[in-house]
Amino acid sequence: MTDRLKELTAAGVAVWLDDLSRTRLSSGGLDKLRREQHVAGVTTNPTIFAKALKDADEYDWQVRDLATRGVEVEEAVRMLTTYDVRWACDVMRPSYEGSAGVDGRVSIEVDPRLAHESAKTVAEAKALWWLVDRPNLFIKIPATEAGLPAITATLAEGISVNVTLIFGLDRYSQVMEAFLAGLEQAKANGHDLSTIGSVASFFVSRVDSEIDKRLEKAGSAEAKALRGKAAVANARLAYERYSEVFSSDRWRALADAGAHPQRPLWASTSTKNPDYRDVIYVEELIAPGTVNTMPESVIHAYADHGETQSDTVTGGYDEARQLFADLESAGVDMADVIVTLEREGVEKFEASWQELLDGVRTSLEAARRGGKA
Repeated sequence: MTDRLKELTAAGVAVWLDDLSRTRLSSGGLDKLRREQHVAGVTTNPTIFAKALKDADEYDWQVRDLATRGVEVEEAVRMLTTYDVRWACDVMRPSYEGSAGVDGRVSIEVDPRLAHESAKTVAEAKALWWLVDRPNLFIKIPATEAGLPAITATLAEGISVNVTLIFGLDRYSQVMEAFLAGLEQAKANGHDLSTIGSVASFFVSRVDSEIDKRLEKAGSAEAKALRGKAAVANARLAYERYSEVFSSDRWRALADAGAHPQRPLWASTSTKNPDYRDVIYVEELIAPGTVNTMPESVIHAYADHGETQSDTVTGGYDEARQLFADLESAGVDMADVIVTLEREGVEKFEASWQELLDGVRTSLEAARRGGKA
């Protein structure tokens, strides 16, 4: 039987799981994915945690203990989520050690309500880093304007960072600049650059969802013919920028000091439109030195029928630029698309964070009354 995920890994794409729950940990499901499906990392977000805590009874004992101690809801959320992430870091440790610290990473996100506050984001990143206390942790920081200096400052402390919610090319260039500046400061601060990791999470399917909606509204046959193409084109042009930055003299100086590159990570890779192939955002974004973080359903779909080619990115730059010219001609304002997606991305995570807080608050109150957490 063809091992399609092994082929994908051999083509230079690290397969990461976009999900985590205590049930997945206690059942051995995550370790099985690591051993049998080539899963080499884990990403989480507030939406994932909100669902995990709502659907599982395995948090009840911890909630009862937290309620007995009189812990407030925000601290309780941190205790519950960092427990899972610490456990996941231990499960993924063999991948971390086997890849010299490149893979085997597990991400936890700063409170999304801090997306527009740099100093508080850095303070929370530092708190999460020592709270989880595992070398293969990533702290997720959103690529908002306020997030950029926070990324630099956090890396300068020797803390590994997953930059999330990247939608546009110009913002991605700013993210890479923040990364380089952070490593330069980390080096000046005496940190071992070989221990600091980073990925830049470039969101994919949401770009198609937003642009397709605008193309539908435009209504012309020419506009509709452009549907389902923008997300891949956007990511390919991001990889072009990545290739330019990480072949520069500035980067080589950091690499000579032991630094690892900040890999592009393709996020939001489940297909939102059922008319599109379910693994399109994996098959069309195969390139060396990338990460693709997928829900388990997409991992299994790729294992079943994914088609791996050696590189489906670098030969498509000119075609991608032409597509964006065609989108502009069709009336799609890309600058507005990017602003909209970033705003909505932060708002969605804020809403999920509030859902998480509300769920834990309800469980704490029930436990204090002596009922089921």
